[in-house]
Amino acid sequence: MTSRLRTLLARVAPLAVILTFAFALPASYAQNSATYEGVATCAGSTCHGRAVGNGAVVRQDEIATWQDPSSPSGAHSRAYASLASRRGQQIADSLGLGAATSAPDCLGCHSTFAPTSQRGDRFLLADGVGCESCHGASQEWLPLHYARSATHASNVALGLVPLERPQVRANVCLDCHYGSERTGQFVTHSMMAAGHPRISFELDLFSALQQHHDLDSDYVDRKGASDSVRMWAVGQAEAVRRATNLFAKPALAQRGMFPEFYFYDCHSCHRSIHDGPQRKLTFESNPGRPIPFGNPPFNDENIITLSAVARVLAPDEADHFLAASRAFHRAMGEDHSKALEAAVILRGHAFNLSNVLASREYAGSDAFSVIAAISNRATSSRFTDYAGSVQAVMAVDTLLNAMVRDGRVTVGAAAGIRANINRAYAAVAVPNSYRPQSFRSALGEAARAIGTLR
Repeated sequence: MTSRLRTLLARVAPLAVILTFAFALPASYAQNSATYEGVATCAGSTCHGRAVGNGAVVRQDEIATWQDPSSPSGAHSRAYASLASRRGQQIADSLGLGAATSAPDCLGCHSTFAPTSQRGDRFLLADGVGCESCHGASQEWLPLHYARSATHASNVALGLVPLERPQVRANVCLDCHYGSERTGQFVTHSMMAAGHPRISFELDLFSALQQHHDLDSDYVDRKGASDSVRMWAVGQAEAVRRATNLFAKPALAQRGMFPEFYFYDCHSCHRSIHDGPQRKLTFESNPGRPIPFGNPPFNDENIITLSAVARVLAPDEADHFLAASRAFHRAMGEDHSKALEAAVILRGHAFNLSNVLASREYAGSDAFSVIAAISNRATSSRFTDYAGSVQAVMAVDTLLNAMVRDGRVTVGAAAGIRANINRAYAAVAVPNSYRPQSFRSALGEAARAIGTLR
């Protein structure tokens, strides 16, 4: 991960919420009555608690990686502790939540917030986001998953979450990296007003930051080969699906007489206002948003990138998705019921795209094609706001990193175009100084430089 990307992530989520996965599992994989045994049950030196990753089958230093006190890979273990920080308690105080370390509104994402009746003897909330937050309650599979007779399929049947499946992984992550209906897994505008960082999500990047395993031949034999382009693309589709699904819930979409502003693009409204003899617009019209002048726009950062993905990787679905996204924006300027109806339709098209992207075969040229689509005129003209631009530069950077990992681009060649990507990062380094034209120019240069490597 580049230093620019680390800096950007630090600015977007200083409380490490951006790196905190959810405790809740997709219903089809959850063992509703299984016990959460706690991180300590995985920490033996013959299991995942070695200091050095030299295990014969898995690394066996996963706990050490999870506990890293300073790197992104240790953010899950630090999630609970961040609640006790000065900023964490200030947020809780502003919201009247009492102690942040015991507030359900916080614990849903800052810990493995299992029901009290399902906590084993070694379970600790203070462990933060532990192993079972992502891998599932371990009561049934823990004693058997290392047996000679065990297979990945048999472990999944006992409740282990199949995170190698992009759609499953995305939905586990999105429970906190976007939100869910469960207790403590929805960041409201009030929380952000109190100081909670803006939520953002990109599946392949977050997977790389939290990867505690090697993608070696043994992994491929047990779980199949992983493809970064598939992971990234499915993540975009599932993010749109999750956003529209939650927005379609009246209890979440409305706060009294006001809409729930969490769903909207923060920096489209939070800009400097200046009085003077001549008006000065602080925004650009966005061709993908047919909304009335002055209306706050829905945060469409993932919608923009998914539109680009669809044109390249799922062309049969692309026009349907684009039409549905424009209809959704248009309905936002009409009335509440039409907006909810349009959200449901857009959710369906995002789901269709997710299925197509999860099941298609991927070629070595796909990452190049997606990067070109993100930066072309049809897409780049929609980068008028900070959030969408951050998503775009993360996409270009992480897809380039994926091409290096997969051997499609050499390390030396990638290093040669870092200056272009760093210019794009610089353009989104500070939200209040974001300049759309400068960003589009920088992103275009980075994409063209990558295109020369094709």
